[in-house]
Amino acid sequence: MLDVPSIGVHASVMQLGLNPDGTVEVPPLDSPDAGWYEESPTPGALGPAVLLGHVDSARWGPGVFYRLRELRPGDEVRVTRADGGVVGFRVDRVETRPKAEFPTAEVYGDIDHAGLRLITCGGSFDQVRRSYEDNAIVYASAVSGAHDA
Repeated sequence: MLDVPSIGVHASVMQLGLNPDGTVEVPPLDSPDAGWYEESPTPGALGPAVLLGHVDSARWGPGVFYRLRELRPGDEVRVTRADGGVVGFRVDRVETRPKAEFPTAEVYGDIDHAGLRLITCGGSFDQVRRSYEDNAIVYASAVSGAHDA
């Protein structure tokens, strides 16, 4: 379960893998859930756990991460793990980057603490490509419930 009180998020979390082209899966467009990329660390373990969710859909309106870009440093994020443990995170920073300049190493690369990355689409919507031009990325650090697993 993912809870982000300051933006009203209380959502289930599904597991995500890779698409055949090697890109990270995202939850189905009609899903109200966020998704944890299973090749990233488990939330609370050393390294950056990566959760993805939709900003919106033409059919369903606002998605789970519709208000993600409103987060501010110091905001709280809680993840309830599959084992029932709850890990508390504090937002370090929020940024919007063009998809063509996605900071792969910064999002997925090694870090010396338990971290969290929340990712969604942002910026302008390209009607021709049927896709947003940017990504909104939240970087957070564990403040409680982290472990070595």
